[in-house]
Amino acid sequence: MQIQKIKSWIIKHKEKIIKYFFILLSITVSILIVIFRDSLAKLSSYGYLGIFLINLVGSATILIPTPAIMATFVGGSIYNPIIVGVLSGIGASIGETTGYLAGYGGSALIKENKNYMRVEKWMSINGFATIFVLACIPNPIFDLTGLFAGATKYSFKKYFLAVVSGKIIRFIGISFLGSNFL
Repeated sequence: MQIQKIKSWIIKHKEKIIKYFFILLSITVSILIVIFRDSLAKLSSYGYLGIFLINLVGSATILIPTPAIMATFVGGSIYNPIIVGVLSGIGASIGETTGYLAGYGGSALIKENKNYMRVEKWMSINGFATIFVLACIPNPIFDLTGLFAGATKYSFKKYFLAVVSGKIIRFIGISFLGSNFL
């Protein structure tokens, strides 16, 4: 009898459970990256794979700076800057999904904000272009873009395509800067 009540409660609150899980996952990843940040820096010795992993893990944090840009800059001076830029962009884009998931999980909280409707309308009209442009430029608060995209339930496929396109362009540029300056 008790098990049936638990199953019933889980089914009834499944969406809330999933949302809270995404928030908890995003926070946990950020905390773990801060704790193991010294190990993250050591990944650069693994060449292309290390640069990819540094950008993936570094972009998985929410509002915490990491050495991802520096790894791409230095990597561009050692390896093929186009490959470094593409791998950095793909890694960073995968990492940015934590911001999207946190926004998706916290959408119930954000919907209570008086500006939510305005942001939701903006995302439905200009979402792809906005995300793409913000992914192209060095932007320390890009995580907010993912939070808003997730909170407004913007299509994950469109979000990821805009992020990966913008991040690849950005990181190819950073990688070429490294190849020319170092």
